Amino acid sequence: MSRPARVVSPQGRRSGDVESQTARAFFGLREILLRGELARGERISELPLVGRLGTSRTPIRLALERLAHMGLVDVLSSGGFAVREFTLSEVHDAIEVRGVLEGTVARMAAERLFADHELAPLRRYATGMENLQRLTIDSFPEYMDLNEGFHSALLDLAKSEMLRRSLEQVRVLPFASPSAMVFPTSVLPRSNEIMAIANEHHRALIEAISARQGTRAESLGREHAFIARRALELALSDSDALSRVPGGSLINMAAR
Repeated sequence: MSRPARVVSPQGRRSGDVESQTARAFFGLREILLRGELARGERISELPLVGRLGTSRTPIRLALERLAHMGLVDVLSSGGFAVREFTLSEVHDAIEVRGVLEGTVARMAAERLFADHELAPLRRYATGMENLQRLTIDSFPEYMDLNEGFHSALLDLAKSEMLRRSLEQVRVLPFASPSAMVFPTSVLPRSNEIMAIANEHHRALIEAISARQGTRAESLGREHAFIARRALELALSDSDALSRVPGGSLINMAAR
């Protein structure tokens, strides 16, 4: 006996289409902003984006509202949206906040560890990064995937949805995700030194969490996040490296 055909109401189909187009518009707009294709402070015209992103104006407007909520665009008092401009102090603050949150993640991971086998994903990702030996333009994609995996597994060990939501909010900003500085670091003269420090932090974090040393793990988690600030400072003196920083064009170097 054949199954009855599933009936989808026109209203449900329209709702799904809008959600799909909004997601496409969101990721497309975010890439446009991070690549610097729109100048900081520039008013965003919705109409040209319709053809460029292949969506109607409603999903673009919804995507812009989401980006405004995340802090990547500003809502203008006269209506509409403009590309957000970041001061160097704001960039440092974003990294600082991530450091505080990731320190808390590491402490909770140590306090809430149930059994040593839970550390297996962290060890696997850490070993993978160590085996790369050096960071280059060719090896950075694999390193970035392993690094993202390490931080995701660390967050899983904290067993806190509140922390997960808070970190997701911070990480959507340029310069503040765990791997935001991996690509620019790959072209810096001291990339091997930075990578060696990061790998040592990974080993120490695993050791502290395994030993249930919450205070030590928290300190290491904070210090590890600040590698991004060190890499950013190096990138500021190298135009090629700075051009590879996601959203680097949104930073107003003259503003503090």
